[in-house]
Amino acid sequence: MASADHTRDPCPYVILNDFGAAFSMGTIGGAIWHSIKGWRNSPPGEKRISAIAAAKTRAPVLGGNFGVWGGLFSTFDCAVKGVRRKEDPWNAIIAGFFTGGALAVRGGWRATRNGAIGCACILAVFEGLGIALGRMNAEYNRPVAPVIPDAPASGSTSAAPAAV
Repeated sequence: MASADHTRDPCPYVILNDFGAAFSMGTIGGAIWHSIKGWRNSPPGEKRISAIAAAKTRAPVLGGNFGVWGGLFSTFDCAVKGVRRKEDPWNAIIAGFFTGGALAVRGGWRATRNGAIGCACILAVFEGLGIALGRMNAEYNRPVAPVIPDAPASGSTSAAPAAV
C-alpha cells in the first residue's frame, strides 16, 4: 500500500481549496482571454471599453466552469482514494473518468461515455508526463559522494627529500 500524502489537508478542505483555486485560475485566464477577444472584435475607438466589458461579462462564467470541474474532480479523487485505500496515479485517472462523465451526463449516454473516456485519457497523459518528468529529474537530484583525495604514503611526513 502506498503511503498517504500528509502534506495536504483532509479531503473536505481539499475539495473546497481545489474548487477555489480552479475558479481563480479560470477567472484570471478568462479575463485575459476575453479581454483580448473583446479588443480584437470591437470597432476602433471602443477597443478598451469593449475589452473591459467582455472580460467582466465572460470571465466569471469561465471561472465557474473551471471551478465546477475542479470541485468535481477533487470530490471524485477523494472518494476514489477512500474506496481504494491507495495513493497512486490511477486515482486521478478514475476521478477524471467520473468527472468527465458527470459533466457530460446531460447530453445523453453517448456524450457521457465520450466525456468520461476523453477526460480519463487526458488525465492519463498528465499522470504519465508527471511520472516521466519525476523520473528524469530524480537522476539530477541523486546524492553524489564527495571525492576524497589520496592519503600520503605511510612513514613520510614531508613531500621534500631530506638534505644531505
